[in-house]
Amino acid sequence: PKTNVMFLKTHKTASSTVLNIMFRFAERYSLTVALPADQLVHLGYPKTFLAHFVEEFQAIGQNYNIMCNHLRFNASEVQKVMAANTFYFSILRNPIPLLESSYVYYKDNVPAFRISKDVNEYLASPMKYYHPADYKQNIYARNIMWFDFGYDNNAEDNKKYIQEVLKEIEQNFHLILIADYFDESMILLKHTLCWDLDDVIYFKLNSRSQDTVQTLTPESEERIKAWCSLDWKLYLHFNQSFWRRIEETIGLEELEKEVNHLRTRQKELMETCLSDQEAVGKNHIKNKALLPFQSGAANILGYNIKQDLDNRTLRTCQKMVMPELQYTSYLYAVQHP
Repeated sequence: PKTNVMFLKTHKTASSTVLNIMFRFAERYSLTVALPADQLVHLGYPKTFLAHFVEEFQAIGQNYNIMCNHLRFNASEVQKVMAANTFYFSILRNPIPLLESSYVYYKDNVPAFRISKDVNEYLASPMKYYHPADYKQNIYARNIMWFDFGYDNNAEDNKKYIQEVLKEIEQNFHLILIADYFDESMILLKHTLCWDLDDVIYFKLNSRSQDTVQTLTPESEERIKAWCSLDWKLYLHFNQSFWRRIEETIGLEELEKEVNHLRTRQKELMETCLSDQEAVGKNHIKNKALLPFQSGAANILGYNIKQDLDNRTLRTCQKMVMPELQYTSYLYAVQHP
């Protein structure tokens, strides 16, 4: 199995679930994680990443195995932290549901979202709410994935520029997954990294209750493609290469078998671990230590673990449902006592 892995954690793309997979893998193989310095949650985000944003970078140098907390990608600085043979991957999501998700999640933090009534009103005339002067606060309001990859999310949509960026991303990253096909992505990741099925089993984390989803009008959906055209082109490009990669390496028939296998195993684990068999709203999470961070108008779901589990099973289950902030703090305490 590949054990030197850098995951660029993009926003609102099921990346918290991937982070949990990475953290559990790191623990299973006793690997070192490049954690944010000073017990922060992000590696300097939204600033462009610098090596000293990593805890004890001066002492540890290039001896980290895993890097996966939020950062704004900067290849030369990441390479100072990660070994030369590191595997780089990231995940993208269709910008249409992505923007709606950002809108609800960041409603209180982003000036462009705060002053509009709902997502459709915002999209009807984004420039009315989106002021370039607030660009640092407004990154979630336009081309957020483009920004996370280290590029200017307000850049002009110019064919030559887009081609150059896509080429650069392909040079920097070995694999780009697609959140809209999450299970298929996990199977592709497993194959590419030579991991086991249990390494990529997951419970969905940081997702929100259906009642906080705002319905986009067909006009709004079209407007997102234009307003977030850099993200839209990024997504279309890597969605194609994703499926091409699957056909070349696994084949659709084998993929379907493995996805079913993954879902069966996931269901077994949910039956073993969870008292409700599913995610529950924030007010129904009994153990407050497992309450996920709540943001904006979203009701972020979590889990309740069964009471009578043996210690080993309990540990496995706890790690599977542990929210990002708690897991980061836990690893921090283990690695930097």
